Amino acid sequence: MLSASFDWVHLGLGLILSFTVAWINSGHSPFVPNFRLWGKIILYIPWLFFRILQSSLHVTKLILHPALPIDPKLIHVKTKLANPAAVVLLGNSITLTPGTITAEVEPDALIVHALDDISAEDVTSGRIESKIAEVYRNGE
Repeated sequence: MLSASFDWVHLGLGLILSFTVAWINSGHSPFVPNFRLWGKIILYIPWLFFRILQSSLHVTKLILHPALPIDPKLIHVKTKLANPAAVVLLGNSITLTPGTITAEVEPDALIVHALDDISAEDVTSGRIESKIAEVYRNGE
């Protein structure tokens, strides 16, 4: 970005170097890619995108309604996800979905703010958590 050259060579090199520097500075051991896990995450992204689209339409309907029928609430959600990365993905997925924000994350629970019951449905029903559990199944 700082070179003001937006060709593929500069963008690709910048992306690779950014990830390398972030990985080195995070104190992790040398990077060993887990292609199976990344493949599952890539398959999870379209499902999440569809949920984001549905939620954005619902929130738009709420905002444009003359009575503004929102019923905000904080929801305490227990999670069975053992992998810390899975819990982070859960929190980020909830926050990316319009109408919900992850307010607090603990190893076994999240506190989520939702605009109404419909916005909170994916969280309270465990739908997002089960999708993420599928991604991290088999101890990955």
